[in-house]
Amino acid sequence: MKKPTLMVSAGALALLVVAVGLGLRPGNDPVAAQQPTPAGKPLQDGPAVARLGNQQIDLPELKSVLASLPAESREQLRGNRGALETWIRSRLAQKAVLEQADAQGWRQRPEVEQQTRAATEQIVFRDYMLSVSQVPADYPSAAELQQAYDSGKAQWVTPPMYRVSQIFLAVNDPQGADAVRRQAQELSRRAQAAPSEFAALATQYSQDPDTAQRGGDSGMQPLQQLVPQVRDAVSRLKVGAVSEVVQSPAGFHVLKLIGQQPARTATLDELRERLTQALRAQRQEQIAKAYLEGMLNTATLSIDGAELNKVLE
Repeated sequence: MKKPTLMVSAGALALLVVAVGLGLRPGNDPVAAQQPTPAGKPLQDGPAVARLGNQQIDLPELKSVLASLPAESREQLRGNRGALETWIRSRLAQKAVLEQADAQGWRQRPEVEQQTRAATEQIVFRDYMLSVSQVPADYPSAAELQQAYDSGKAQWVTPPMYRVSQIFLAVNDPQGADAVRRQAQELSRRAQAAPSEFAALATQYSQDPDTAQRGGDSGMQPLQQLVPQVRDAVSRLKVGAVSEVVQSPAGFHVLKLIGQQPARTATLDELRERLTQALRAQRQEQIAKAYLEGMLNTATLSIDGAELNKVLE
C-alpha cells in the first residue's frame, strides 16, 4: 500500500536509531567492554534480566545503558519493549562470542593487543583532554549569549507554518482510480458546502489512520514537509477553506487549512539552551586546541626529513 500520510513520519526511524545506537555505546567498546564469564564459571548470584548460557545481563548493566541515553530517547525506548528486547538479544550474543574468543586466547593475539593499545590510548587522550579543557560554569555570560544571538539572527528565522486537515483516499488498484476520484470529489463538495463538518467526514472516510482519528488534523508544519502536490494546494488556500481534490502518487486528498503562522524570528529564550550548548562546545574546542599548541611550544620540535622520506618511499 502506498504511503498515505502528508509527511514522512520520523518517529519509527528515530526509535530504530536509538535501538541500534545502544549496541554502539561505550559499554560495548572492545576495550571497555564488560568481561564475559569464562566457560564453566558459575553465574553471579542475584536476579538477571536475561541469560544466554553462561552470559547474563543484570539490572545494573541495563540501568546504566538507559541512563546514558538522552531523556527523550530513554522514554521512547521504555515504551518500545520490542526494541529493548532486540538490544538485549544482541548484547547477549556479543557476550557469547567474546566468551568463545577468550577461550581461544583471542585477546592475546598480537594484532588484537596492538588494536587494544591504540584504542586505550585514544580513550585516555580524549578523557584527559576533556579534563584540561573544562569550560567555566558561568560561560557564556548573558552579554555573550546576547551577542551570539544578535550576530546570527538571520539563522533564527522559522518558515511559515500551516495547520492542515485532510481526507485521504488511497488508490491501491490503478484500474479503480476513477471510482476513488469520484468519491473524493463528492467528499470535497460536501466539505466545501459545510466546512464545519470536515472533521466528521475525515473521521468517517479518511484512510490515513494517523490523521483520521484526529478529524484529519496533521498538525502545524512547514510547506517543505508536505508532498509537492499537497504543498501547492495548501499554499493557495485561505484559512478555513476546503480544497478541490488533489491527486498525489499515493491517492487523492481533500484538504482544509485550519490555521497559519507567518515566518518569524525565534526569540533568545527559545534558543537559549541550544545556543548555550553550542557556545560551550566551541569554547571547549578552543581551549583544547590552545592546550595542544602549548604542548608543542614547551620544547624544541625537530623532524628528520631524511627518515620521514624513508617512510614515504
